[in-house]
Amino acid sequence: MLKKVLIANRGEIAVRVIRTCREMGVATVAVYSELDRDALHVRLADEAYALGGQTTAESYLNTEAILDAIEKSGADAVHPGYGFFSENTDFARAITERGVTFIGPPPEAIEVMGDKISSRHAAERAGVSGVPGRSEVLTSPDEVVAFGNEFGWPVAIKAAYGGGGRGMKVVQGPAEAADALESAMREALSHFGRDECYLERYLAWPRHIEMQIISDTHGHTLWLGERDCSAQRRHQKLVEESPAPDFPDDVRRAMGEASVKVAEACGYVNVGTVEFLYQEGEFFFLEMNTRLQVEHPVTELVTGLDLVEWQLRVASGEPLGFGQDDVRRDGHAIEVRINAENPAEGAFTPSPGTITRFVTPGGPGVRLDSGYASGDTVSPYYDNLIAKLVVWGHNRESARKRMLRAIEETVIKGVATTLPADVAILSHPDFANAKHSTNWVEQSLDLSGVSTDVSAPAVEPVADGGEPVAKVLREVTAEVDGRRYQVRLWVPDLGDPVVVTGGGGSTARANAGPKRPKAASAGSGSGTVAVPMQGTIVKVLVDVGDAVEVGQTVCVLEAMKMENNVNAEKGGTVKEVKVKAGDAVGPGDVIALIE
Repeated sequence: MLKKVLIANRGEIAVRVIRTCREMGVATVAVYSELDRDALHVRLADEAYALGGQTTAESYLNTEAILDAIEKSGADAVHPGYGFFSENTDFARAITERGVTFIGPPPEAIEVMGDKISSRHAAERAGVSGVPGRSEVLTSPDEVVAFGNEFGWPVAIKAAYGGGGRGMKVVQGPAEAADALESAMREALSHFGRDECYLERYLAWPRHIEMQIISDTHGHTLWLGERDCSAQRRHQKLVEESPAPDFPDDVRRAMGEASVKVAEACGYVNVGTVEFLYQEGEFFFLEMNTRLQVEHPVTELVTGLDLVEWQLRVASGEPLGFGQDDVRRDGHAIEVRINAENPAEGAFTPSPGTITRFVTPGGPGVRLDSGYASGDTVSPYYDNLIAKLVVWGHNRESARKRMLRAIEETVIKGVATTLPADVAILSHPDFANAKHSTNWVEQSLDLSGVSTDVSAPAVEPVADGGEPVAKVLREVTAEVDGRRYQVRLWVPDLGDPVVVTGGGGSTARANAGPKRPKAASAGSGSGTVAVPMQGTIVKVLVDVGDAVEVGQTVCVLEAMKMENNVNAEKGGTVKEVKVKAGDAVGPGDVIALIE
């Protein structure tokens, strides 16, 4: 069995891996950026090492820094989590070439399946049909236009080395092709380190069904059951469940067997997911994710298996010890993702900030996987997933009602979350009757009036009498040669540098800078264009003197690994542009003036 595992990731997946390792008696090593110095995964790990930097490129995508942490810690294995380097062949090879175990598939399998284009070829060789598409890397918007004109619009541009909806753009017609390809390549490069993209036909009303598989080093590959992940926005999942509702058992078995064929065709080992689109009785291979999925807990709740435990056991060379007929699926599980986003009016606007209060739900059949606690900050530099709330019930309806009860018990203040949208989804007759698709949230679900209360609790004023201050015993974080230590020191009791600034529980830090101007509200007709959140300007679409219309996009802002359009609320002429591509901006920063 492995002795010490370094988790090359952050947030709830790092916490998830640490907890199973602790139960198995395996030591854990965390890595962290400057912004994650006091993050939950760092606090829970046995050891932690600084990667430096703030952005993903400077930290969690810094191969040399991670390899240095492996050497310093003496870790004999690396768990990549999901995202970042989890499907990066070069990273997996860099690990294995040092004699360190990579808790995932062989680099060769990642090379075949991590590239969505070559995975389509592999599936075809295994006799599994994919979504009709173009299995070559896009080099020009003209190729998008030619494909759409031949096979029909809309079409989907996808990141070849991506997943989770990142780097995916739906193109409605020829006029959108150039901007969509440029945007998809930017997102892919930012999130996965590579910008190659390819094309697929965009199905009008499909369901997203994926099959969990597991393979050991002794030639055994099993399918553990499916998950329905059709409730999505921006092609990213919001609600997942297992088993898939209103799903024929013969199709389930055929999909499971097809998943095994795809896995065996690339010599797969460890846990993986084969994804399909299902429409009108047919299923099409979509891609294979060569890693643990965000939604793996729903499979764990219906099978009783700890998938992280089996990842470690398989990586240690153990056989599975059970066969296909031994896999049991009991009851129904539902997961909702709690993202730091404001779903108001269906916008799903990123909402970074500090979580001032976090009350978690409990009771029978309720599980919450989180990478945050009260007082932690959700940074705009990383993915906005705060937590995953998962419930189990004897059947789908009992699980649906249990989830609604668990959401009602959940309290998160300081940032907006997707929980109100989750309630709207779970309460809708279309979802209750399994009549939804991957396009349902954005095309059919009415989210008008949906809002999130982000107000912070009141904070007591800080006393400043000028008298000598007593000392208190506190835990302090220190770094020695890049390794993180927790030490206890007697320090002056200076209290929390927070002062009350007004009624209603509003607060401000004592060292806060000048207040930024607020963004104009929708429909106000303001000529001041301001950004609603912290992020980075990736593209400016107007120049001084340009005529703009109401609702026209002025710039594209990247926040929390998503691109967001900042639009004009007033028609007129651009008087001033205050930003350029690459500029960092904060909430309320004015980027342009229109007169």
